[in-house]
Amino acid sequence: MNTAVSSSPSVGQKGALQRFLDIVERGGNALPHPIIMFFYFAVGTVALSALLSLIGVSVTYDAMDRASGELVPTTVAIKSLLTADGIRFMFTNAIDAFTGHAALGTILVAMLGVGVAEYSGLISAMLKRMVLATPKSLLTPILVFAGIMSNIASDAGYVVLVPLGAIVFMSFGRHPLAGIAAAFAGVSGGFSANLVIGSTDPLLGGISTEAARIMDPTYMVTPVANYYFMVVSTFLITILGTIVTDKIVEPRLGSYGGDMGEKADAMTPEELAGLKRAKWSFFALVALLCALIIPEAAPLRDPATGQILGNSPFMQSIILILTAVFLIPGAAYGFGSKTFESADGVVKGMVKSMSTMASVLVIIFVSAQFVSYFTYSNLGIVAAVSGADLLQNIGFTGLPLAVAMVILSAVVNLFMGGASSKWLIMAPVFIPMFMQLGFTPEYTQVAYRIGDSTTNIITPLMTYFPIIASFAARYQEENGPKIGMGTVISMMMPYTFFFLGGWIVLFIIWSMLNLPLGPGAVMFM
Repeated sequence: MNTAVSSSPSVGQKGALQRFLDIVERGGNALPHPIIMFFYFAVGTVALSALLSLIGVSVTYDAMDRASGELVPTTVAIKSLLTADGIRFMFTNAIDAFTGHAALGTILVAMLGVGVAEYSGLISAMLKRMVLATPKSLLTPILVFAGIMSNIASDAGYVVLVPLGAIVFMSFGRHPLAGIAAAFAGVSGGFSANLVIGSTDPLLGGISTEAARIMDPTYMVTPVANYYFMVVSTFLITILGTIVTDKIVEPRLGSYGGDMGEKADAMTPEELAGLKRAKWSFFALVALLCALIIPEAAPLRDPATGQILGNSPFMQSIILILTAVFLIPGAAYGFGSKTFESADGVVKGMVKSMSTMASVLVIIFVSAQFVSYFTYSNLGIVAAVSGADLLQNIGFTGLPLAVAMVILSAVVNLFMGGASSKWLIMAPVFIPMFMQLGFTPEYTQVAYRIGDSTTNIITPLMTYFPIIASFAARYQEENGPKIGMGTVISMMMPYTFFFLGGWIVLFIIWSMLNLPLGPGAVMFM
């Protein structure tokens, strides 16, 4: 086995950023275990909701009716969780909050396939092949880029690519937490960058269209309204993510003192035979998927529009498809390499993967209660509307207002998750305001999406954040520093700073050059 002695720069050698991140990490790790911390968050939400409700805190804003597309003046008050209705909600909604959590089904189903691929040895063999074939200098940009592109596959990047990033980095003798950070930065921090249109684009475009029709009843924001900006952003975030990983995050982590696994020696005949079977089974699976997707009346196309992407059955079943992508080649590899003697090996791989999910399930249960309390109490809506009102009253105009909106979106995202839920509140406020200043709804939508992406990776309110923290905790070194929420936040904070700063610079340059944001989408009215 290959181990390394932990080493990191001495205090005197650390710059201001590194010292700041050390403070964040120590402060965050001084907090209790994530499960206990989310319990405290839930209790705090109950108490705060009762206090603010007693004071009578409320906000009024023009809410968009998603059915009619009309604006309806709406007053939202803080709802106390200590009333009879609130107590009934906490008791009766506990199971629904857990079973309805976005990460629960996704991660359990995905891990069935990943478990078989891991137990059979397929992942190890593929990584070994990668180590022997891939230049070490390209590892980080490839991982960040893969994370960005995984956005189109719904939540698959969180449950497959992020833990895989740690394994890949260890295969190259690098710190596994740096691999988690690079993948997480691409998947979540680069959420508004991609080379392909995903399901979020038509969703946000529809909300923007309805908000724009407050001023112009004929206005239409298409799903490709921000496509050009997204494409350029993909390369920007890949470059920034690579720089932050290699120059800030990994040097700060130092050398990994845990088990790095076996060195990648030459491929054995058994491994090559298994990979060959896995390859052909993968091709067979792809052929089957093509038959279910490509023909005009294929069952996995949207039956109404015929589209493959967007809200189609193909995109809705992407997690199941990815499970098959791991499970079927994993089983084929097992039989080809003789690591599986019977189908029992497939079952054992599934069972073993589920046995590692115990702590994740507990974290999901407790964090789901906190999020449901936060949503029920309307604390997130009040925070979002109050921030929008504040920005509107500052008196900014033009480009400074747009940049201020980017920052506001980033701040609001710390307290209220869900890109569409926030945009339903903010779009009717900012799109008409920007249209009056001569800016198009497409431009306003870009400003919102930049801020909405960059703080996903540092807020515990993000659905998958506690799960990422549990992935990181697997690499706790014996007698090493504690890996907790503070470790993940401090590790990801440089990405937030660089992504937000870099995206704002790109946004300003794009604005000054008056470049099109997408096909037929200009910046000025």
